[in-house]
Amino acid sequence: MSFTSRLSSSRRRALAAAGTAVVLAVTLAACGSSDDSGSSMPGMDHGAKPTASPSAQDHSSMPGMDHGAMGDGLADAKDGYKLTSGATELPAGKETAYKFQIMGPDGKPVTGFAEEQTKRMHFYAVRSDLTGFQHLHPAMADDGTWTAGLAALEPGTWRTYASFTPDGGPGKGKDFVLSRTVTVPGDVRQTPLPKAATSAEADGYTVTVKGGLMAGMAHPLTVSVSKDGKPVTDLQPYLNTYAHVTAFHEGDQAFAHLHPETKVEGDKGGPDLAFQAMLPKAGNWRVFLQFQTGGTLHTAALTLSVS
Repeated sequence: MSFTSRLSSSRRRALAAAGTAVVLAVTLAACGSSDDSGSSMPGMDHGAKPTASPSAQDHSSMPGMDHGAMGDGLADAKDGYKLTSGATELPAGKETAYKFQIMGPDGKPVTGFAEEQTKRMHFYAVRSDLTGFQHLHPAMADDGTWTAGLAALEPGTWRTYASFTPDGGPGKGKDFVLSRTVTVPGDVRQTPLPKAATSAEADGYTVTVKGGLMAGMAHPLTVSVSKDGKPVTDLQPYLNTYAHVTAFHEGDQAFAHLHPETKVEGDKGGPDLAFQAMLPKAGNWRVFLQFQTGGTLHTAALTLSVS
């Protein structure tokens, strides 16, 4: 064999060895990454662990998602915390004060609460047909008694929700939504749920929602606000966001809170706001979107269908 042939053969062997080393290195890196729970490769599922179905995945660490402790808000007690109130009936047609307490696992009223969107307590009242939505921020007395000043209520069955985060104890840092029902006596007239739609009117503003939804899966939603056909760019911060969105499920009144991904930057925002939505059940959801302009709070309501 000539010198040139021997040199060419040597080069081929060297290249082959180098290629083998590269393949081995890549293989080892891939094997090593399978023990990393996907932390270094967002959006990827590795073969080392079985992939959970979308409805079973833990969304608690996802930006803009509610924490697992929150639940659907249909129980008055969870993980040792309990919503209590002496009120089982409220008067119709006039303002009234609803008093309640959050009892801790030690059986005592909780008085330490962390701020969530600038408030220590978010309180909601919704009638069984998903009308009459009220979102309040009650005041707490030293003994842990909260007082929510409700506007006039129509006769029917109402569900009241307390959304809070303990600032101490075993539930410190966990989000909770607990609820109770209360009766308002009188002639009850049920309002049919409006059909599913992608837009709604409120005080001359048009709110449009874009994005598909499937039960138990996180989906991006875009909310756009316009007026007289023109984009609204003067949305004011409200609860440290440009829009506050709450949803209630038709039938059982399950609760969901959609946290916005659009950060507050300055005194004006809009027209487009991004949300990460995960509604746990299929069916119709009545969505209430609150936003503020010129110092006035507006509430737009629309029905979204979740498959």
